[in-house]
Amino acid sequence: MISRRTVVGAVVSAPFVAKAAAQAPSRSETLLLVQEYGPNSMDMQGIGSSQPVNGVALNCYDRLIRFKPVPLPDGGGGTFNMTDFEPELAESWQEASDGMSVTFKLKDATFHSGRPVTAKDVKWSLDRAVAIGGFAKTQMAAGSLESPEQFVAVDDKTFRVDFVRRDKLTLPNLAVTIPFVIDSELAIKNGGDDPWAKEWLKNNVAGSGAFKVGSWKPGTETIYVRNEAWKGGKLPALRRIIARDIPSPSTRRALIERGDADISYGLPLKDFKDLADAGKVKVVGVPVPNALWYLALNAATGPFVDRRLRQAVAWAMPYDKILQASMFGRGVAMWGGPEKPSTLWPQPYPYNTNVEKAKALVSEAAPGGVKTSLIFDTGSATIAEPMAVLIKEALAPIGIDVELSKIPGANFRGELNKKIHPMAINRFGGWLDFPDYYFFWNFHGNNSIFNISSYQSAEMDKLIDAARFTQDAGAYKSNIEAFVALAAKDAPVIPIAQPLHDVAMQKSIGGYQFWPCREPDFRYLTKA
Repeated sequence: MISRRTVVGAVVSAPFVAKAAAQAPSRSETLLLVQEYGPNSMDMQGIGSSQPVNGVALNCYDRLIRFKPVPLPDGGGGTFNMTDFEPELAESWQEASDGMSVTFKLKDATFHSGRPVTAKDVKWSLDRAVAIGGFAKTQMAAGSLESPEQFVAVDDKTFRVDFVRRDKLTLPNLAVTIPFVIDSELAIKNGGDDPWAKEWLKNNVAGSGAFKVGSWKPGTETIYVRNEAWKGGKLPALRRIIARDIPSPSTRRALIERGDADISYGLPLKDFKDLADAGKVKVVGVPVPNALWYLALNAATGPFVDRRLRQAVAWAMPYDKILQASMFGRGVAMWGGPEKPSTLWPQPYPYNTNVEKAKALVSEAAPGGVKTSLIFDTGSATIAEPMAVLIKEALAPIGIDVELSKIPGANFRGELNKKIHPMAINRFGGWLDFPDYYFFWNFHGNNSIFNISSYQSAEMDKLIDAARFTQDAGAYKSNIEAFVALAAKDAPVIPIAQPLHDVAMQKSIGGYQFWPCREPDFRYLTKA
């Protein structure tokens, strides 16, 4: 468990044309990233944007503030603290004495176009984030950022956010990747009849960030070049990033092992374990905040409406076998915890493998045994399928006969949202690292799309709502401890492991920085 040779020249293509530097980047200033697939858009607020589009937003756009980096305990890089911030486009900020607004003073920054960044651009950008729909609107609302009326351009360099309620998630939500600031004049000019320029921004970057997109060839590679006029922080050491799309994980692994690539994300967990064990390259694994691999049990229909059967499954799970066989130890164990919970999340539930307890509960609740089914995502089959097989094998001796059903990755989220399947293996990760945030999406009676167990409990709702908005530290603590204990007792989901976000890199690469969006931050990376 957890305790180049080749540098490829770039052909710059429209619409991304970056001015050539006076001198070509040296080998030590150029990084080759190999990844399974790249961005399918330049606009992460757009509907249907792929995961790597987060990286475009992170590196090519700025936000008002960002999380302050925190060194990892093993010295392998940095992670972050959800409640500590530092400036990005903002020079300073001040919360009002009544706690109902925050005012930002802006730096003298410029967009890639050369235009000055103004409070008007910030307002247009945040207005867009709450109005565009989809994930952007949902994420903004998670921090009580709900309406354009909350965003006020006081003057060119002063911007204010008015709060609809006192919510500890508001400032953290301004530091995640979603509320990036767009060159509004450029976007509006090219947007045609669309007030939010969705089609134009899907194919163009209009930011002020540390990097520009020099060339984008979807399905092949994306080339980033340093913005020499960046004001959001210290100028990056790297001047050019080549992010190459290579679907074959064995090819990506070979490139890393031979030293032909500098860094790679998204390899199978076995490859990360092998690379870490061999010691030739550096592997950094950061526990993903607020994320879990878990088994969901439908609490609204089917056999697992009976809590005793859910608890029986929790006692029968072969936890350690699952972690080793499906995740190759690349995760943090979520079983064998104390009876009394803490305020941390994720945290281990007080279950372990106890077949006799499991048998007794099934005999009591369903003396004739149970026939049921379990779905899992073929897109995550290297992890989910071994989990499913081990769960099936472990439940048979206690009287629960499980039929396994493979769901294609493109259809899996739709099947989960039907909320009809008795059992499902899933992974959830939330950007805001607070227990009440996780519980609101996964266990609240509003029955969001992430509450795939359809779990309903008036007691749980009361505890979650009280924790979300209380200003009393003692009440916050007691509510969290109570709702974690209730979730363990009711067991609508059975946590298995907190996943690691793994990255393999040459030992010459430094400055690795992990963020909630789980995409590489080129601004901090160095290359010896």
